[in-house]
Amino acid sequence: MTPWWRDAVFYQVYPHSFADSGGDGVGDLPGVRSRLPYLRSLGVDAVWLSPFYLSPQADCGYDVEDYRAVDPLFGTAADARALLADAHDLGLRVIVDLVPNHSSSRHPWFREALASPDSDHRARYLFRPGRGDGPPNDWRSLFGGPAWTRTTNPDGTPGDWYLHLFSPDQPDFDWTHPAVAEEFRSVLRHWLDLGVDGFRVDVAHGLAKAPGLPDHGVPTHLLDLTATPFWDQDGVHDIYRDWRRILDAYPGERVAVAEAWGPTLTRTARYVRPDELHQAFNFHYLTCPWDPVALRGVIDDSLSAMSAVGAPATWVLSNHDVVRHATRLAPDADPRTGLRRARAATLLMLALPGSAYLYQGEELGLPEVRDLPPHARRDPAFARTGGRDGFRDGCRIPLPWRGTRPPYGFSPPGTRTWLPQPPHWGEYTVAAQTGDPASTLEMYRAALAVRKTLHGDLVWPATASGVLAFQRGTTRCTVNLGDLPCTIETGGVDRVLVASGPVHHDGHRTSVPPDTTIWWRVGGVDASSRTNLASV
Repeated sequence: MTPWWRDAVFYQVYPHSFADSGGDGVGDLPGVRSRLPYLRSLGVDAVWLSPFYLSPQADCGYDVEDYRAVDPLFGTAADARALLADAHDLGLRVIVDLVPNHSSSRHPWFREALASPDSDHRARYLFRPGRGDGPPNDWRSLFGGPAWTRTTNPDGTPGDWYLHLFSPDQPDFDWTHPAVAEEFRSVLRHWLDLGVDGFRVDVAHGLAKAPGLPDHGVPTHLLDLTATPFWDQDGVHDIYRDWRRILDAYPGERVAVAEAWGPTLTRTARYVRPDELHQAFNFHYLTCPWDPVALRGVIDDSLSAMSAVGAPATWVLSNHDVVRHATRLAPDADPRTGLRRARAATLLMLALPGSAYLYQGEELGLPEVRDLPPHARRDPAFARTGGRDGFRDGCRIPLPWRGTRPPYGFSPPGTRTWLPQPPHWGEYTVAAQTGDPASTLEMYRAALAVRKTLHGDLVWPATASGVLAFQRGTTRCTVNLGDLPCTIETGGVDRVLVASGPVHHDGHRTSVPPDTTIWWRVGGVDASSRTNLASV
């Protein structure tokens, strides 16, 4: 039997912004639990929870103070157990974020390390003497400014520097220290014993640094796919071989997926060799332009690179760190074209063999919110760069569930949400879109239902310029990325399974407008698929 995760659809829940049960304007675990039936009805297979651990929230939970404790902001350990139980009862798997590259500066180890230059806890982080009056090397923080902060000795004199590839509130661990490795083995077992089905590994490509911490020479950024002395070092693979042995010792096919920004797909594939992690996010696909030649190239390269190590390809278009694809794909910031392309891109992605990752709200067609006032920004990079960077808040706005005014059912009426919601989001709510066959939500539901019937390897038939088409078994996916409509032989209207936009049927031909994707049966249509057709 094929392992569940090889073709699963994962749905990322960003707890801050999913559902607020407590009325404080911040999402929480009971809120997530209350919406699990919605995720089941959507048709996903698994839920990925972004961090809900005890944290000062300097970087929305990616600065962890205690890896085993639930932050009161989100609930209690009992809430986590209840969420897992309900998810499993509904047939949903749950993976949780793991943040092993760095801790919070309030982690007990780091507080001990700061308390004394002679503390043995310093060796668990990357403390180094400076060069003259400056930092140990030229590395820059991904959140702006130097990647080093200088400490002050108890007598008031300047001390050593510590490394933080992100904010100063997020000091990097030194993974050459055995206590660090042992601590994370314990953390893995803690959550596996609690019943989680696996982990999403944050900054999986960053745990090992080049020996000697040499100068880099050029700035870097969050979506950097180039080689650096702090990304994609070979030493990370020993860590994941160790973790794989732990995962394999538990029943139920527990998994781990790497957030690994590899410079090439071949390098990314190294994270998912048979004795390492199970999947790695495909950021080469996420960053691919809306172009048929480029898309076919990255699809072929992805399938080839992953097949070489026996791993499934993964596909993703949005997450909590990037501009939502309904906006990212919009030429000249045209929201109508952006949504049309986003819908087409989604159907293309969901037809590909392998596993897919969805980000909360994309099934509603949510655009990026670009007009947040500076005082509302929470991304730490915004302040550290003087407003030149740090715009991840725009994809993290609390979800609209129902109603015509904020908070749209995310929180109780009258609640001020932690990030402000736009006043015109009533048309995007789950309630407004449910039952509307033309809505983005119903397109996702139809596509996810039909996707379960897709099988077989990908085959590319000949197509016209500007058109991308492939076949899997008896199902064909055609994407019109050109400027003019294209006509395809579909054999009749009943053979169309789902389309991202209006298509015109004329006998056995179907006219597909620009920026539109259509799935259709080359052979007969079985009864189970016929009930899931989307009329859009």
